[in-house]
Amino acid sequence: MPAMSSIQHVACACGQLRLELEGEPIASVECCCDSCREAGARMARLPGARPVLSEYGTTHLVMQRKDRVRFVAGADQLRQFRLAPDAPTRRVVAACCNTPVFLEFESGHWLSLYGGLWREGALPPLQMRTMAGDLDDASALPDDVPNSKGRSLPFIARLLTAWIAMRFRVPKIAVAGDLHL
Repeated sequence: MPAMSSIQHVACACGQLRLELEGEPIASVECCCDSCREAGARMARLPGARPVLSEYGTTHLVMQRKDRVRFVAGADQLRQFRLAPDAPTRRVVAACCNTPVFLEFESGHWLSLYGGLWREGALPPLQMRTMAGDLDDASALPDDVPNSKGRSLPFIARLLTAWIAMRFRVPKIAVAGDLHL
């Protein structure tokens, strides 16, 4: 008999947008890149938004295979924005309460879900930091997990392993509209 897969439930701050996540995440990371810091600052200016940036300028993201993410309520609240019109990534926010939901790389097979979707105490533990080389002073980062200057080999290996398990599929995630930040 196959093992039962675990299902995790996450939601936006007001609860209108709810997601189910199946199985273990690919990774739980903090990104230090310039783009995540800029996007975090923009999203923090939205009315009622909670900050996504830590005290040292990182963004906690939980990377999940797209085929294991289900929007069970409130998908009509999803709004996207890009840092520039030709940017290869989009960030998606729940318009009902301005909760950051996910970051998606163009043609990516995973979603990087913002840590604020998890209720307190339920966020998967941090495994690594990426792109620490973008920080002015990476020495300010704690040494509790590996702090990679770029995208480390273990990080890339986790993504590749997930993509192979998905048979190289890249599911599409629809959003209801645009957000101009």
